[in-house]
Amino acid sequence: MKKSKLFLYATACGLIAMQSGFSQTKPTKYTVANKGVKVFTTAKNTDLKISATESLSFTDKPQPAETEVSVFVDPDKKFQTLVGIGGALTDASAETFYKLPKDKQKELMTAYFDKTNGIGYTMGRTHIQSSDFSSDSYSYIADGDADLKTFSVAHDEKYRIPFIKEAIAAAGGKLNVFVTPWSPPAFMKTNNNMLRGGKLKPEFAQNWANFYVKFINTYEKKGIPVWGLSVQNEPMATQSWESCIYTADDERVFIKKYLGPTLAKAGLGSKKLMAWDHNRDLMYQQASTILGDPDAAKYVWGIAYHWYETWTGAGMNFESERRTHEAFPDKQLMFTEGCLEKFDYDKIKDWALGEKYGYSMINDFNAGTAGWTDWNILLDEKGGPNHVGNFCFAPVHADTRSGELIYTNAFYYIGQISKFVKPGAKRIAVAASRDKLLSTAFQNPDGKVVVIVMNQSDDKIPYFLWIKGKAAKTESLPHSMSTLIVE
Repeated sequence: MKKSKLFLYATACGLIAMQSGFSQTKPTKYTVANKGVKVFTTAKNTDLKISATESLSFTDKPQPAETEVSVFVDPDKKFQTLVGIGGALTDASAETFYKLPKDKQKELMTAYFDKTNGIGYTMGRTHIQSSDFSSDSYSYIADGDADLKTFSVAHDEKYRIPFIKEAIAAAGGKLNVFVTPWSPPAFMKTNNNMLRGGKLKPEFAQNWANFYVKFINTYEKKGIPVWGLSVQNEPMATQSWESCIYTADDERVFIKKYLGPTLAKAGLGSKKLMAWDHNRDLMYQQASTILGDPDAAKYVWGIAYHWYETWTGAGMNFESERRTHEAFPDKQLMFTEGCLEKFDYDKIKDWALGEKYGYSMINDFNAGTAGWTDWNILLDEKGGPNHVGNFCFAPVHADTRSGELIYTNAFYYIGQISKFVKPGAKRIAVAASRDKLLSTAFQNPDGKVVVIVMNQSDDKIPYFLWIKGKAAKTESLPHSMSTLIVE
């Protein structure tokens, strides 16, 4: 059928109107008109620790030269939404916390969770039963109690539960807490031991699924709302501490047949269920196996991961992470654990501690990660307590001998992002013209643009923050991270 002349004329007029800028559906474009930039910086060999350093103004600069270093930002190109940033609230952190004087306890909570006077953590991770960062190995039920009749979290009520409740209060009454088991009870496993790997015995799969529900309901009754959970911490590692092995197919089946339906039946289907929760290197294989099954995928909110693939001698595998995000864009990526291992008190001021965090966080967000959660928020002067001697660094250490807190630069590097980028922020496009500058950028729900620029080199690097034909000139100090807020 021939189209009428009237139809063709109307279509042409519509196209002309759209091309001329008269379309009523044309989106509003971001502009830096009447905006300035506030800069906050942490830098090596200075006193700068998330310190306000300068205020910048934009001037016209339609085309930067090749010889000029620039960080190009395009707020009109938006990607994933930030869920939050936080750390782990473990037995070790809680036990260490209550060895501090009351004023130092308050200082720590303010430093981490206060949105104005701290770095504004909005997420927390904790463990179901014991982990390596507990003073001992323990279960919530008596040996052999498959029906969970003896279930009790009395162990956690001494330190961990009050500690988490203090964190929630310091965060303003809301903290997205998610929970993870390191191991089922010993009798439910093939090696009859909570430690050293082993697998879940098939006959206890439903009992173990019931265990998650029991834990979540119990914690919520005690005043700790649970935002989400992961299936198993590091399911491909046989550790000397609490661990349990699941292949990707094991986890797929457990989610599909047991954990997913059990959570749904208990009215907990809205909890954010995360699969994997191990290193980036196997992330794609795990995600594709689990999410390739629609009956398992329907229960899974996202893929959780850690940064320890470097134990093989390789670097951080951001490409594996990026491919996973590209292949499964409807599922979230969540960084759930990272720390520097092999604690050495003499290296507590090492600048590389913070730079590893900055390097990971920037690349993780640029690869599509929606949330980022550190490991222990606090450890003692030995890097523990830890019942198997697996001592590690934390952003803050307590010297329990003197009652003092020691802030590593990792605390400030994390804070350069967590303090300024708010939950609900959209990641936006950013590209630096030199590889010595790492960058990521977000637009907060209030419309403010936040750009993070990190310099791992020994050089002071002048550069332009360039947005839509306008530029603000500044410089990146050697071994520094800066946050530039456009408002």
